Amino acid sequence: MADPNQLADITHTIQLSVAPVFLLTALGTLLSVLTHRLARIIDRARALESRFSSLSAEEKTHGRLELDTLSLRARVIHRALTSGVAASLTVCLVIIAGFVGYLSQTNLGLVVAALFIIAMCLFASALVSFLREAVMSLASLRFGQHAVIEPETK
Repeated sequence: MADPNQLADITHTIQLSVAPVFLLTALGTLLSVLTHRLARIIDRARALESRFSSLSAEEKTHGRLELDTLSLRARVIHRALTSGVAASLTVCLVIIAGFVGYLSQTNLGLVVAALFIIAMCLFASALVSFLREAVMSLASLRFGQHAVIEPETK
């Protein structure tokens, strides 16, 4: 027969792992949005590239500038995706560490806390990059005009 204290302990461990699972849901939703935005950027760039040869010289100049802007936006979205995936993996490690700590009767509280802080920093980084790309997207939206965002200097 199972020890009632052991059952209570594992139940408590499972309860503690529920919050990170909700965080994984939020991260999954963000990753889906970011993937969709990246796909739209790629589709727009491919469409522009496919008709590039039929453009006038002035249109080609504007087209190159737009392709540069799309390339920059894609890099920022890629950065957001990388941060989001890293945050998701780190949250998985939080959950794993919680269960390993329970099963091995080891206090991994500091490890769990550190991993959670890292996950939150990565999540914040993904959100900042997402916001940056959204601002870039709106800045490049000039009805009837050609707006370009200057590439970053390293």
